[in-house]
Amino acid sequence: MEIPQGQPADTGTLLELARRHAGAHADPSGVARTPVPGLVAIRASAPSGLDHAISRPLACLVLQGSKRVAMGARSFDFSAGDSLLITADVPTVSQITRASAAAPYYSVVLDLDLALIAELALEMQPVAGAAAAPVRVEQTDADVADAMLRLFRLIERPAALPILQDQLLREIHYWLLSGRHGPAIRQLGRADGTALRLSRAIALLRAEFSQPLPVARLAAAAGMSPSSFHQHFRSATSLSPLQFQKQLRLIEARRLMTAGGLSASSAAFGVGYESVQQFTREYRRMFGAPPGRDAQSLRRSAGVPG
Repeated sequence: MEIPQGQPADTGTLLELARRHAGAHADPSGVARTPVPGLVAIRASAPSGLDHAISRPLACLVLQGSKRVAMGARSFDFSAGDSLLITADVPTVSQITRASAAAPYYSVVLDLDLALIAELALEMQPVAGAAAAPVRVEQTDADVADAMLRLFRLIERPAALPILQDQLLREIHYWLLSGRHGPAIRQLGRADGTALRLSRAIALLRAEFSQPLPVARLAAAAGMSPSSFHQHFRSATSLSPLQFQKQLRLIEARRLMTAGGLSASSAAFGVGYESVQQFTREYRRMFGAPPGRDAQSLRRSAGVPG
């Protein structure tokens, strides 16, 4: 794994720690949560199918293997030594493109903490440069990788973790803010900025996506007029609030059918649809196959019976 800036981090050890944690804690989908809020390790022993998501702002450090992420018409290929940075809640389609039983795909993913970004931005000198696209790939910064390595070491020392994890999370965010992506990340934490105001409405959408949510209520959460909110929301996420909610519903329904074994009708009603026909039509438009057939294919590829 090549690290271009600063002193080389002990990335082999970071890979070993991620491998060890994933080996002990990964769920059937390969996601291994950690005791640190927002931090997970990802493992895959074969190339994956297409994974649809509305990603949160995050940083993903790839340690082994390769992945492709698409947002709209743009796609990004990245592999060991690269980091993916997402600085808005945007729809993405991702696929692990290189992984095997002998050399699995491994990455570590950290959700960006908007409150911490706001706190740090007040203490730091302004960084020159304009905010760029919400999804980008660069070589991993050595300071970020080194701080992440120390955080994963700390996970294996549970007595020290609650005492020391906050300062390491603060350090990781500091290095991200001071690096090449600083201007884009800084926008997330501006107290008077659109990104932070929209995040309150997005949090409401994520929490209550199965319920009717009038635009007026979402706009009030963001402290904007409905027309201004609609314009800023689409500009930030590439979706209207209704499209955003619909994608959240469909993604959750797919999870319920694949991991939870629910029928298409149960999943549809569970995420807030009143019509199974409408659900089936919109599901097929998004995922390219009817709900039942798609879920069966996903379960079969994951080795899940049924």
